Amino acid sequence: MSENCPICQIVSTVRAKRERRKEARPGELLDAALDLFLEKGFAATRVEEVAQRAGVSKGTLFLYFSSKEELFKAVVRENISGRFAEWGEELKTFEGNSEELLRYCVTSWWERVGATKASALPKLMMSEAGNFPELTDFFQKEVVQPGNDLLQRILQRGVDRGELRATDPVYGVYSLLAPMIFLNLWKHGRGSCGDARVQLDPQQYIASLIDTLLYGLSTRQPAPSSNNQKRTP
Repeated sequence: MSENCPICQIVSTVRAKRERRKEARPGELLDAALDLFLEKGFAATRVEEVAQRAGVSKGTLFLYFSSKEELFKAVVRENISGRFAEWGEELKTFEGNSEELLRYCVTSWWERVGATKASALPKLMMSEAGNFPELTDFFQKEVVQPGNDLLQRILQRGVDRGELRATDPVYGVYSLLAPMIFLNLWKHGRGSCGDARVQLDPQQYIASLIDTLLYGLSTRQPAPSSNNQKRTP
């Protein structure tokens, strides 16, 4: 049939729409799953509900994801763990000093994850970890461990450049992580984990956090720790 045939053009248009729809389905399913997991929790969410919200059949969902657990893992990879390769490359090419890198790192995390719906996934894992050990192990391996490793690289970079003093790498990481976990809980806890009279501005909070971590609260230099003091004969 001729390319100018109206019927051919209609058939071609319908076929193209179907192909685009097919390509969009995994993304639509992940969006629907994220919303439902955050609304109802992992245990209470049924795959039928995810399929219905995405506008597809349950059978279509299982063409892409073999189980609810695999669907949840895909949601985490799409929104958090899949970004670590990108963040790792950014660290390799970053040319600023340690202060600039720390500010960029925390601000970037907030903009790409913390300020989005996906920031509720860690809170969800905290609440359901005891009931789903396999998912807890998955979250540890694909989110917690790579995140900690990336922060350790950032801190070690500062030590190697003479811009940060050497500290215990584990506790150094958690000194940075703990305030960010609080910010995340504050956002999703409706103020239950903080002073209800205070309205936190995330950007100001992050700026204050980095200032405090880099320069401390005291006007004095820290005294040498007992581990670093020389023993007297």
